[in-house]
Amino acid sequence: MTGTLWLVATPIGNLADMAPRAIDTLANVALICCEDTRRTGGLLNHHGISGAPLAVCNEHTEHDLIERVISQLADGDDIAVVSDAGTPGISDPGERLVRAALDGGHTVSTIPGPSAAVAALVISGLPTTRFVMEGFLPRKGAERRDRLADIASEMRTIVLYEAPHRLVATLSDLREVCGDARQVSVSRELTKMYEQTIRGTLGTIDVGEPRGEYVIIVDGNQHVAREYGDDEIRQAIDNELASGATRRDAAALVARRLGVSRRRAYDLGIKSATPTHER
Repeated sequence: MTGTLWLVATPIGNLADMAPRAIDTLANVALICCEDTRRTGGLLNHHGISGAPLAVCNEHTEHDLIERVISQLADGDDIAVVSDAGTPGISDPGERLVRAALDGGHTVSTIPGPSAAVAALVISGLPTTRFVMEGFLPRKGAERRDRLADIASEMRTIVLYEAPHRLVATLSDLREVCGDARQVSVSRELTKMYEQTIRGTLGTIDVGEPRGEYVIIVDGNQHVAREYGDDEIRQAIDNELASGATRRDAAALVARRLGVSRRRAYDLGIKSATPTHER
């Protein structure tokens, strides 16, 4: 009989949110894969858990752990995966270990519990029936512009994560692509003493001095798609070119924002009179 890979949710702030079954599981596994041994070690000590060795599992080391984890599962050991906070595998390490365990024929299960994304979503006041998890946006370049364009046209509620030093810039970028009137909710320090959620529109929201990790909930695009004329598309492309985008990037961004085909946007962009330097 092989072991089980357990994905164990841990508190996102308040240590009292640790589930009894999570404590029992972590106390009885042969290995705990975690992002930060000091942070997880502190959590284990708080709940009186000792015994299992800790292995660092982050974006740089997760792949290197696969062989060890699969070998121990094959020997019958149970192994736990935890993140610094919340449910592992959601914008945190764990996905590759899960895939490798399943490919190896091993059992994968979860001890469900806290999730910052779900917590922020349900208190946002925005629609929860349909939502999409975007996690952290790319930091710059065409990949970021493309993702922002996807968000602008997304009809479902959008969940984003952001670090404090990038929060203001991200809200500004969202405002640029989604417009001033789009509803947004911004949460920080969830389940902690200084928990705070600010709600408003992208044009008016004031988050003050950013501190702590943030969850941004953006209302979906509620506008019914309409047919855009060639002149409107050209003007939108001209605006992107003027801001420094290449024709390819400008066409992709405008196509997603306006809901037109990328080919049509690119063809109209080629005919645009606005000069640009292709990169």
